[in-house]
This record gives sequence, structure tokens and C-alpha cells, in this order.
Amino acid sequence: MAKGKSFSEIIKGDQPVLVDFYATWCGPCKMMQPILTETAGKVGAKAKIIKIDIDKNPMAASRFQVKSVPTLVLFQNGKVVWRKSGVVPANQLVEVINKQATVNS
Repeated sequence: MAKGKSFSEIIKGDQPVLVDFYATWCGPCKMMQPILTETAGKVGAKAKIIKIDIDKNPMAASRFQVKSVPTLVLFQNGKVVWRKSGVVPANQLVEVINKQATVNS
């Protein structure tokens, strides 16, 4: 996460922020790591990608009603613009981020 900024400050920006709510004990969550790395490489500065460990941040998980992991949530200007639970392929994440970045550019 960006130094000195809180989670709510990060998600309130104009730039889309993809949040991966995960747990260290979750097998599918481990599968998301290379997918998120690939996605970051493809979208570059169009979006931030951050990971939130639900066991270390239960308040954030509760606030956004994360019931299963991984849950991916795309925020823009503090609002949820897309969300999906489970493993999501990189091409789908890139498409969602590009669409959101285009809508707001």
C-alpha cells in the first residue's frame, strides 16, 4: 500500500484501484498472485492494484461484505464499480480496468 495513505484515501482517488481481498491460507488466493502481476504489467499506470489480508484487516473485509476469498473489488472515487469472487483471469481484469479507465478519462 502507498506509504502514509490510508485504505480509504487510496480508494477515493480518480485512478481505479483493484483490491484483492485474500487470506494466506487460501489456495485460490495464491493462484491470483501471478494473475495480478500479469494484470499490473498490462494496465501499467491506469490502475493501482493492492492486496488486503482479511485476517489482518477484518474491518475492511466486513465493511465491503467480503464473504469468500479471493474477492476482487474495483474502486473508483471511493465507489465499488465492479466486484467478483474467485479466481479471475488476467484478460478479464485488464478488460474491466481498461473499460473503467476509459469511462473516466
